[in-house]
Amino acid sequence: MKCAVCGSGLKPMETDLPFKVSNSTIVILKKLPVNQCENCLEYLIKDEIMERVEEILSQVDRHAELEIVRYAA
Repeated sequence: MKCAVCGSGLKPMETDLPFKVSNSTIVILKKLPVNQCENCLEYLIKDEIMERVEEILSQVDRHAELEIVRYAA
């Protein structure tokens, strides 16, 4: 698979990513599997993983300012 930004190769890895779920709430997902570009560090999240991310984000406390959640498939 090639990077849509620079055309370099993507490699599977785990990373921590923030998601803004409301005006005042940010959720950091730890150890999220992504395909990341070896050159420009752009990343791609597979559809099935994004579905799980959406499920996780729908269950967070939206009154908290920051929540850190470990991704689990």
